Amino acid sequence: MFLRIEEFPETRLIGKKLEMSFAHNTTFELWRSFMPRRNEIRNAHGNDLFSLQIYPANMDFSDASRTFEKWAAVAVGCDENIPENMYSLVIPPGKYAVFLHSGPASLAAVTFGYIFNEWLPTSGFTLDDRPHFEILTEKYRHDAIDSEEEVWIPIR
Repeated sequence: MFLRIEEFPETRLIGKKLEMSFAHNTTFELWRSFMPRRNEIRNAHGNDLFSLQIYPANMDFSDASRTFEKWAAVAVGCDENIPENMYSLVIPPGKYAVFLHSGPASLAAVTFGYIFNEWLPTSGFTLDDRPHFEILTEKYRHDAIDSEEEVWIPIR
């Protein structure tokens, strides 16, 4: 499950965003509104998709009602010509722990449980206040048994 520690470079994204909580998760609606329009984004770097979360400082992950910002986006070379009702975001550079979630997206809670309840407390690292994200490559197929996605957790 744990892959590596990596320095992630500053990266520009363009996409759609929604405020949500774990109790009122609207991720499906976010992606359903983004995917038909993703080809409107010019200067996309590759085909990878970013599912990104911006959590409030000192987020209490045990409180399912706490809201956060969720993005569906692609990496771009510049953030000119942003399509209507889309936004730009810059992920600042920094150190990340990278994990592989294999299997259906519906079982991702198992991977995140491992990361936050087992790996992080014994790793010697702490969470950093930068975006958390998943990179969805061509191996990602939502609820397919052989789906894969990389989970990037900001650390210091």
